[in-house]
Amino acid sequence: MASSSDLSSADNTPENPGSGSPSEASAASGTAAGGERRGRVRLRRAAVMAVPATMVAAGLAILTAEGALGVQFAISGMPFTVTATELNGTGFEQFGGLDNMADGSPNAGDTGGQVLIVTSAIKNATLTKLCQSVDLGGTNLKITAGGGEQKVTASDLTTDSTELSGDAAFNNIEIGNDASTLNKANAKGPIGVFSQQADTVRIGNLRQTNYATTAGVFKLPGLKLSFSDSGC
Repeated sequence: MASSSDLSSADNTPENPGSGSPSEASAASGTAAGGERRGRVRLRRAAVMAVPATMVAAGLAILTAEGALGVQFAISGMPFTVTATELNGTGFEQFGGLDNMADGSPNAGDTGGQVLIVTSAIKNATLTKLCQSVDLGGTNLKITAGGGEQKVTASDLTTDSTELSGDAAFNNIEIGNDASTLNKANAKGPIGVFSQQADTVRIGNLRQTNYATTAGVFKLPGLKLSFSDSGC
Protein backbone atom coordinates (compact mmCIF):
# COMPACT_ATOMS: atom_id res chain seq x y z
CA MET A 1 0.00 0.00 0.00
CA ALA A 2 2.86 2.38 0.79
CA SER A 3 4.48 1.78 -2.58
CA SER A 4 1.21 2.60 -4.36
CA SER A 5 1.01 5.92 -2.55
CA ASP A 6 4.60 6.76 -3.43
CA LEU A 7 3.97 5.90 -7.07
CA SER A 8 0.99 8.26 -7.27
CA SER A 9 3.00 11.06 -5.75
CA ALA A 10 5.89 10.50 -8.10
CA ASP A 11 3.68 10.53 -11.16
CA ASN A 12 2.08 13.83 -10.14
CA THR A 13 5.02 16.01 -11.24
CA PRO A 14 5.35 19.13 -13.40
CA GLU A 15 6.45 16.87 -16.24
CA ASN A 16 3.17 14.88 -15.84
CA PRO A 17 0.53 17.55 -15.20
CA GLY A 18 -2.33 15.35 -16.37
CA SER A 19 -1.54 12.50 -13.99
CA GLY A 20 -3.67 13.73 -11.07
CA SER A 21 -6.25 11.52 -9.43
CA PRO A 22 -9.72 11.08 -10.99
CA SER A 23 -11.25 13.03 -8.11
CA GLU A 24 -8.87 15.94 -8.73
CA ALA A 25 -9.75 15.95 -12.45
CA SER A 26 -13.45 15.88 -11.63
CA ALA A 27 -13.10 18.80 -9.22
CA ALA A 28 -11.23 20.83 -11.82
CA SER A 29 -13.90 20.09 -14.40
CA GLY A 30 -16.64 21.09 -11.96
CA THR A 31 -14.88 24.36 -11.21
CA ALA A 32 -14.62 25.14 -14.91
CA ALA A 33 -18.29 24.35 -15.47
CA GLY A 34 -19.28 26.47 -12.50
CA GLY A 35 -17.24 29.36 -13.86
CA GLU A 36 -18.95 29.09 -17.23
CA ARG A 37 -22.38 29.08 -15.58
CA ARG A 38 -21.57 32.09 -13.43
CA GLY A 39 -20.31 33.81 -16.58
CA ARG A 40 -23.62 33.17 -18.34
CA VAL A 41 -25.57 34.57 -15.36
CA ARG A 42 -23.43 37.73 -15.34
CA LEU A 43 -24.08 38.19 -19.06
CA ARG A 44 -27.83 37.90 -18.47
CA ARG A 45 -27.69 40.56 -15.79
CA ALA A 46 -25.76 42.86 -18.09
CA ALA A 47 -28.27 42.28 -20.88
CA VAL A 48 -31.07 43.66 -18.68
CA MET A 49 -29.79 47.16 -19.45
CA ALA A 50 -30.34 46.75 -23.20
CA VAL A 51 -33.60 44.80 -23.47
CA PRO A 52 -36.14 47.67 -23.20
CA ALA A 53 -34.29 49.72 -25.82
CA THR A 54 -34.61 46.82 -28.23
CA MET A 55 -38.30 46.47 -27.48
CA VAL A 56 -38.91 50.18 -28.04
CA ALA A 57 -37.19 50.00 -31.40
CA ALA A 58 -39.45 47.09 -32.34
CA GLY A 59 -42.55 49.04 -31.28
CA LEU A 60 -43.63 46.44 -28.70
CA ALA A 61 -45.28 46.83 -25.31
CA ILE A 62 -44.78 44.09 -22.72
CA LEU A 63 -46.26 43.88 -19.26
CA THR A 64 -44.75 43.00 -15.89
CA ALA A 65 -43.67 44.46 -12.60
CA GLU A 66 -41.62 42.54 -10.10
CA GLY A 67 -42.55 44.12 -6.82
CA ALA A 68 -45.43 46.16 -8.25
CA LEU A 69 -47.70 44.67 -5.60
CA GLY A 70 -44.91 43.71 -3.24
CA VAL A 71 -45.24 40.15 -4.52
CA GLN A 72 -42.28 38.05 -5.58
CA PHE A 73 -42.40 34.36 -6.35
CA ALA A 74 -40.32 31.64 -7.98
CA ILE A 75 -41.52 31.01 -11.52
CA SER A 76 -42.13 27.47 -12.77
CA GLY A 77 -39.99 28.06 -15.84
CA MET A 78 -42.86 26.98 -18.14
CA PRO A 79 -43.82 29.77 -20.58
CA PHE A 80 -47.46 30.43 -21.40
CA THR A 81 -49.13 32.24 -24.29
CA VAL A 82 -51.51 35.19 -23.91
CA THR A 83 -53.51 36.71 -26.77
CA ALA A 84 -56.17 39.42 -27.03
CA THR A 85 -57.74 41.19 -29.97
CA GLU A 86 -57.15 44.48 -28.17
CA LEU A 87 -55.53 45.81 -24.99
CA ASN A 88 -56.07 49.34 -23.70
CA GLY A 89 -54.30 50.67 -20.65
CA THR A 90 -53.64 53.80 -18.63
CA GLY A 91 -50.41 54.25 -16.72
CA PHE A 92 -47.76 52.22 -18.57
CA GLU A 93 -44.17 51.43 -17.53
CA GLN A 94 -41.45 49.15 -18.95
CA PHE A 95 -37.95 48.08 -17.92
CA GLY A 96 -35.66 45.04 -17.99
CA GLY A 97 -35.55 42.33 -15.36
CA LEU A 98 -34.72 38.75 -14.41
CA ASP A 99 -37.10 36.03 -13.20
CA ASN A 100 -35.82 33.20 -11.00
CA MET A 101 -36.98 29.59 -10.78
CA ALA A 102 -37.11 27.59 -7.57
CA ASP A 103 -33.83 25.95 -6.58
CA GLY A 104 -33.45 22.60 -8.34
CA SER A 105 -36.20 23.28 -10.89
CA PRO A 106 -36.16 20.66 -13.67
CA ASN A 107 -36.93 23.47 -16.13
CA ALA A 108 -33.72 25.38 -15.38
CA GLY A 109 -31.58 23.61 -18.00
CA ASP A 110 -28.29 25.48 -18.41
CA THR A 111 -29.80 28.88 -17.58
CA GLY A 112 -28.90 28.83 -13.90
CA GLY A 113 -32.64 29.06 -13.19
CA GLN A 114 -32.93 32.60 -14.58
CA VAL A 115 -35.01 34.04 -17.43
CA LEU A 116 -34.27 37.44 -18.97
CA ILE A 117 -37.56 39.31 -19.34
CA VAL A 118 -38.94 42.77 -20.04
CA THR A 119 -40.65 44.21 -16.99
CA SER A 120 -43.62 46.50 -17.49
CA ALA A 121 -46.78 47.50 -15.65
CA ILE A 122 -50.21 48.89 -16.49
CA LYS A 123 -52.17 50.72 -13.81
CA ASN A 124 -55.58 49.96 -15.35
CA ALA A 125 -56.19 47.71 -18.36
CA THR A 126 -59.02 46.26 -20.43
CA LEU A 127 -58.59 43.28 -22.76
CA THR A 128 -60.96 41.99 -25.43
CA LYS A 129 -61.22 38.25 -26.15
CA LEU A 130 -58.47 37.18 -23.78
CA CYS A 131 -56.93 33.73 -24.30
CA GLN A 132 -54.23 32.10 -22.17
CA SER A 133 -52.72 28.65 -22.73
CA VAL A 134 -49.84 26.58 -21.40
CA ASP A 135 -48.41 23.51 -23.13
CA LEU A 136 -48.41 20.60 -20.68
CA GLY A 137 -46.84 18.20 -23.15
CA GLY A 138 -49.40 16.62 -25.46
CA THR A 139 -52.27 18.83 -24.29
CA ASN A 140 -52.88 22.49 -23.48
CA LEU A 141 -54.54 24.04 -20.45
CA LYS A 142 -56.57 26.86 -22.00
CA ILE A 143 -58.44 29.80 -20.44
CA THR A 144 -60.68 32.23 -22.34
CA ALA A 145 -62.66 35.26 -21.14
CA GLY A 146 -64.05 38.59 -22.28
CA GLY A 147 -65.52 37.28 -25.51
CA GLY A 148 -68.93 38.88 -25.01
CA GLU A 149 -70.07 42.42 -24.31
CA GLN A 150 -68.04 42.63 -21.10
CA LYS A 151 -64.28 42.92 -21.39
CA VAL A 152 -61.59 41.57 -19.08
CA THR A 153 -60.45 44.28 -16.67
CA ALA A 154 -57.41 44.45 -14.41
CA SER A 155 -55.79 46.91 -12.04
CA ASP A 156 -52.03 46.93 -11.39
CA LEU A 157 -51.67 44.32 -14.13
CA THR A 158 -48.16 42.94 -14.40
CA THR A 159 -46.58 40.21 -16.51
CA ASP A 160 -43.05 38.99 -17.21
CA SER A 161 -42.58 38.44 -20.93
CA THR A 162 -39.93 37.30 -23.39
CA GLU A 163 -41.81 37.87 -26.66
CA LEU A 164 -44.67 40.03 -27.89
CA SER A 165 -46.24 41.01 -31.20
CA GLY A 166 -49.03 43.42 -32.08
CA ASP A 167 -49.81 46.95 -33.24
CA ALA A 168 -48.84 49.34 -30.44
CA ALA A 169 -49.53 53.04 -29.83
CA PHE A 170 -48.52 55.23 -26.87
CA ASN A 171 -49.61 58.68 -25.68
CA ASN A 172 -47.12 61.04 -24.00
CA ILE A 173 -44.35 58.46 -23.97
CA GLU A 174 -41.06 59.10 -22.16
CA ILE A 175 -38.08 56.99 -23.28
CA GLY A 176 -34.80 56.75 -21.40
CA ASN A 177 -36.00 57.22 -17.82
CA ASP A 178 -34.10 55.69 -14.94
CA ALA A 179 -36.26 52.71 -13.94
CA SER A 180 -36.13 53.71 -10.25
CA THR A 181 -37.95 56.99 -11.01
CA LEU A 182 -41.02 55.65 -12.86
CA ASN A 183 -44.35 57.02 -11.63
CA LYS A 184 -47.09 56.08 -14.12
CA ALA A 185 -47.98 52.73 -12.46
CA ASN A 186 -47.21 50.89 -9.21
CA ALA A 187 -43.77 49.65 -10.24
CA LYS A 188 -40.19 50.81 -10.04
CA GLY A 189 -37.14 49.10 -11.50
CA PRO A 190 -33.51 48.98 -10.34
CA ILE A 191 -31.57 52.23 -10.30
CA GLY A 192 -29.45 52.78 -13.41
CA VAL A 193 -31.66 50.61 -15.66
CA PHE A 194 -33.08 52.01 -18.92
CA SER A 195 -36.88 52.31 -19.01
CA GLN A 196 -39.87 53.97 -20.63
CA GLN A 197 -43.33 55.05 -19.53
CA ALA A 198 -46.46 56.53 -21.08
CA ASP A 199 -49.84 57.91 -20.07
CA THR A 200 -51.72 55.35 -22.20
CA VAL A 201 -51.02 52.29 -24.33
CA ARG A 202 -53.05 50.43 -26.94
CA ILE A 203 -52.05 47.12 -28.54
CA GLY A 204 -54.11 45.50 -31.28
CA ASN A 205 -53.78 41.77 -32.01
CA LEU A 206 -51.75 41.24 -28.87
CA ARG A 207 -49.70 38.06 -28.55
CA GLN A 208 -47.27 37.42 -25.68
CA THR A 209 -45.01 34.71 -24.33
CA ASN A 210 -45.07 35.15 -20.54
CA TYR A 211 -43.51 33.59 -17.48
CA ALA A 212 -45.56 35.32 -14.76
CA THR A 213 -48.60 37.54 -14.26
CA THR A 214 -49.90 39.43 -11.22
CA ALA A 215 -52.78 41.85 -10.73
CA GLY A 216 -54.40 43.73 -7.87
CA VAL A 217 -57.87 42.96 -9.26
CA PHE A 218 -58.49 40.70 -12.27
CA LYS A 219 -62.06 40.34 -13.55
CA LEU A 220 -62.70 37.72 -16.24
CA PRO A 221 -66.34 37.70 -17.45
CA GLY A 222 -67.33 34.57 -19.35
CA LEU A 223 -64.38 32.61 -17.95
CA LYS A 224 -63.90 29.16 -19.47
CA LEU A 225 -61.15 26.70 -18.53
CA SER A 226 -60.57 23.54 -20.55
CA PHE A 227 -57.99 21.16 -21.99
CA SER A 228 -57.38 21.52 -25.70
CA ASP A 229 -55.29 19.97 -28.47
CA SER A 230 -54.27 23.47 -29.54
CA GLY A 231 -53.20 26.56 -27.63
CA CYS A 232 -54.08 30.23 -28.16
